[in-house]
Amino acid sequence: MSDAMIARLTQALLDTLAMVGLSALIALLAGIPIALFLVLSQPGGIVSAPRTHKAVAAVVNGFRATPFIVLLVALLPLTRFLTGTTIGVPAAIVPLAISATPFFARIAEVSLREVDGGLIEAAQAMGCRRRHIVRHVLLPEALPGLVGGFTITIVTMIGASAMAGAVGAGGLGDLAIRYGYQRFDTTVMAVVIVVLVALVCLVQFAGDFAVRRLRAR
Repeated sequence: MSDAMIARLTQALLDTLAMVGLSALIALLAGIPIALFLVLSQPGGIVSAPRTHKAVAAVVNGFRATPFIVLLVALLPLTRFLTGTTIGVPAAIVPLAISATPFFARIAEVSLREVDGGLIEAAQAMGCRRRHIVRHVLLPEALPGLVGGFTITIVTMIGASAMAGAVGAGGLGDLAIRYGYQRFDTTVMAVVIVVLVALVCLVQFAGDFAVRRLRAR
């Protein structure tokens, strides 16, 4: 592999890390509040609001049911409005974040539902306010599950970022398509696959390690 191709590969890796990193941060910051709302507002929840709960759940399900490549194309007007372009790393962050947020919100919701209801009742009996229950009971008890779910979300986003390369998003997927597929360079294709697999394994290892440490505390 030439020095020029190694430089392209390095830049593509940095672009992928930037796309996935920023999109994952947005999904984390938006997904947890959505998950908390879905848990708290469910029928019988501590802030029961069934109609609003159904409306938000329907929106979340709608985005989750839409395949990423379709969502990527459908969001092009919004992407152009927010970033001024539909190609490159900034443009890829918009659909990646919008796709990952409901995905992570549902995983986080499951983790929050698994918190022992007796702990919440005990906190209510002691006079804890809702925000205290969320801060001191729900989030700490669900933290291992939240970290595990966020790890799955990042791994999914790495795959989606490669898919976004098909429409000029940049990153490893774009490199594999332009050089590995269109120019029949099997070396580039093989190297990109190895890098993607190594990246996924690294993220999964770090996530599993963090979950084990949190459960052992």
